[in-house]
Amino acid sequence: MYYQKEIETMPVEALKDLQSRKLVRQVNHVYENVAYYRDKMDKAGVRPSDIKSVEDLRRLPFLEKEDLRNTYPSGMLAVPIKDCVRIHSTSGTTGKRVIAYYTQHDLDLWEDCVARALSAAGATVDDTVQICFGYGLFTGGMGFHGASQKLGCVTLPMSSGNTERQIQFMQDLGSTVLCCTPSYAGYLADTLTVSGLTPDDIPLKIGIFGAEPWTEEMRASIEKRLGIKAFDIYGLTEISGPGVAFECEEQNGMHINEDHFIAEIINPITGEVLPEGEKGELVLTSIDKEAFPMMRYRTHDICVLKRGKCSCGRSFIKMAKPMGRSDDMMIIRGVNVFPSQIESVLLKEGYSNNYLIEIDRVNSTDTFDVFVEFLPEDFDDTIKTVTAREKRLQSELKKMVGISPAVHLRPPMSLARSDGKAVRINDKRKLL
Repeated sequence: MYYQKEIETMPVEALKDLQSRKLVRQVNHVYENVAYYRDKMDKAGVRPSDIKSVEDLRRLPFLEKEDLRNTYPSGMLAVPIKDCVRIHSTSGTTGKRVIAYYTQHDLDLWEDCVARALSAAGATVDDTVQICFGYGLFTGGMGFHGASQKLGCVTLPMSSGNTERQIQFMQDLGSTVLCCTPSYAGYLADTLTVSGLTPDDIPLKIGIFGAEPWTEEMRASIEKRLGIKAFDIYGLTEISGPGVAFECEEQNGMHINEDHFIAEIINPITGEVLPEGEKGELVLTSIDKEAFPMMRYRTHDICVLKRGKCSCGRSFIKMAKPMGRSDDMMIIRGVNVFPSQIESVLLKEGYSNNYLIEIDRVNSTDTFDVFVEFLPEDFDDTIKTVTAREKRLQSELKKMVGISPAVHLRPPMSLARSDGKAVRINDKRKLL
């Protein structure tokens, strides 16, 4: 199903022409109104007149999160503050918050993007959408809220937490679409099991999950335990929020909303633009945003872009599920380790999607511990069983990442939960 079929199925050549026209206009808008980026362009020897089509995009300088912190709070704002109607923000857990501004035009486009995602997953005016993303400065709740209403769905702004009430409302109000982080979907599934309920006891049929990495193994687990079809959605506050890209019925890569965003893949070390199909770092340019337009923003998400015929009929290029990040990859005892590798093994071996990776340095040697919960239906706390399963899991993790962690199995629902993005890594090393 489509929300804006004519755009979503636009021929590729027409789409490229549209992108080129919008890019030329956007470069002029940014150059004239954002002094910080104008200075970057001047230092790079690039003038707006040099940008004539999408082929010239690579001439523009990159933007990094550090640039946004350096210009906090409004140094990247491209319109007068009186023209803005909303502000969102990142969590700020690794430094100053990134403040993103929106005009009403920006909000309308953002909601259109998320409405496309809801439609692609099968949501219609007959559905009730339960939104368990956090509301407030985080973009998740508000992005889905406006889109759900635009699509004509009954919208439940539940936010996160109070899981028992979430399940009660699913049953009492007939929620058919669930929107939240994948880790919270897993927690809902755990709570359902502990409560003695099965997927047949709730009316859910669709889940749209994002804001944190998740694996195919986690998708299969959530689909089975909630009795739904689970779809991925991608976005980031700096670009707009959820809805930059979304999965269709194929569940095989996310279509990027190319009428609003231009995607590139670069070598994360050299910055060289890579050919389609090669793995590298995703770079995004927003070509429609008025208030906070990002030019060649380095997401640090590692993925692959691929264009081809899709059974859903959409012509938008697809991005693969992010395979890790170029900036939060863990280097443990000289080995590159991504949390997604750990999660893949845990779920394959039948454990919860709630886990914690803890790294420290003792006597100049890295320690590597993985804490993970049993699933409620699989819990066995006898010492012999726990020891044997920890040993097996340790072996499987070593096969995947090349080094052996210390594995600690914990009872169901015993590790801390987060109301927002799940905290997966606790790196205690003093590396500076």
